[in-house]
Amino acid sequence: MKQRRFGRNGPEIGAVALGCMSFGGMYGPTDRAESLAALAKADELGITHLDTALIYGGGLSEEIIGEFVRNRRNRFTIATKAGIVARPSRHFNNRPDYLREALEGSLKRLGRDHVELFYIHRRDQDVPVEDVMGTLVRFKEEGKIGGIGLSEVAPATLERAASVHPVMAVQNEYSLWTRLPELGLIQACARLGTAFVAFSPVGRGVFADRPLDPATFADQDFRKSNPRFMAPNFAANEARIERFRAFARERGWTASALAVAWTLHRGDHVIPIPGTRSAAHVAELAAAADIRLDADDLTRIEAILPAGFAHGDRYSEHQSVDTERYC
Repeated sequence: MKQRRFGRNGPEIGAVALGCMSFGGMYGPTDRAESLAALAKADELGITHLDTALIYGGGLSEEIIGEFVRNRRNRFTIATKAGIVARPSRHFNNRPDYLREALEGSLKRLGRDHVELFYIHRRDQDVPVEDVMGTLVRFKEEGKIGGIGLSEVAPATLERAASVHPVMAVQNEYSLWTRLPELGLIQACARLGTAFVAFSPVGRGVFADRPLDPATFADQDFRKSNPRFMAPNFAANEARIERFRAFARERGWTASALAVAWTLHRGDHVIPIPGTRSAAHVAELAAAADIRLDADDLTRIEAILPAGFAHGDRYSEHQSVDTERYC
């Protein structure tokens, strides 16, 4: 697989990485064997970076990755995240003692003494980001992390953080129907030598070849209460996206691979992390690295799915708490 660099001085990884949120049951009941098979397919196809977090199944995603990489320690870079506290009530914590406890737990589940990248999953507004960076720099000096990451932040937060220490990566949602990062964040990452990691580049499954049916979503499925997947928004969105699927078929690609390829064409520093626990889907997603879009392809995609086409916000009010809004 073609390679991209994680930040100005970070490691090289496969251009398409794997998001492992679904290993923790965030989109319905999870199957450990199925998740391990997905990791094996990723390894086979040259996907070399895995992205997980403490909150994904309360550490279950990390445990599954740890089981898989135990004898493959040199093949994968791993990123994990902390800062969201799920219980007893959801809140955010960037304080040094909590981040250290979270990191140590993640390392134990992953079976490692070091991760290549450690993100603040959400910014705790009660802790200045400069202080948070100081904590993360100490973790790096101790050899526990290779690079520092931020998630769901505004360009101004990245600027403040980078004034303390280089930030290896910023991870925000980015896809054909979530294009807010184009209004400053992708540009700030390029300017500062920071990788922009695009999560949900397949729109939480909406850009797959087979149309979704929200009526089948499990109760714990994140999309169940997401505005874009609720009536009447979903029907309006699906009508647009079916035209995108038709274009993908015309060009001989799967819709999911085309959606990921579109993100790869947004900048050499953009690294998509589509998520799945299906080995077959891993193969579809990895194919995006070989798709080359010309100017006509990009023009046609923009005509089918212009910026702002989506009906409904990307998050409900509850889901959007402490994601930084900047436009």
